[in-house]
Amino acid sequence: MSIQTRRERERAERERLIVTAARDLAEAEGWDAVTTRRLAAEIEYSQPVLYSHFKGKRAIMAAVAVRGCEELTADLRASTASEAGADGRIAAVGRAYTDFGRRRPALYDAMFTYLVDLPFATPEAPAPLQEAFGELLRAVEPFAREGEDLALLTETFWAGLHGLVTLMRSGRLPEQAHDRRLALLIERFAPQDPTA
Repeated sequence: MSIQTRRERERAERERLIVTAARDLAEAEGWDAVTTRRLAAEIEYSQPVLYSHFKGKRAIMAAVAVRGCEELTADLRASTASEAGADGRIAAVGRAYTDFGRRRPALYDAMFTYLVDLPFATPEAPAPLQEAFGELLRAVEPFAREGEDLALLTETFWAGLHGLVTLMRSGRLPEQAHDRRLALLIERFAPQDPTA
């Protein structure tokens, strides 16, 4: 192994360590607790080392968000693995998405609530963001009418799911009615007859 290869591997490992520490700290104490000083202490590297990897907190949150999108994609794919029909797939995706947001609040916030240095809804979006959106799009596609903008329709479905997660987590919607709300969204969005 060359010295260059070893350095690249060590750099990638430090970056992974920083991202993991930021995520763990945010999940335990919230994003306000995540500072470069605190992260440096957590991973036992100096602040200049952190800055050699990331420009600041927003860049670290962006890296956390990208990794979160990889996890969300895996959850969405796993949710539809045993679903044969379009109705079952879109319902499974809706459940998996909202469960993800409820189970991983700090990660979800980095991905979809806080302003981070990531392009969304553009060709320049990192592959993990595009893949997560692609899973939503595949679930919505059977319900798109002829000539309908599939990406726009998927964004609308995503917005509905995001609204459910955000409003429930903030206490504006009672938790106990979540399953009924999600079922209503799925039924209105994807009627039993996809051609209806």
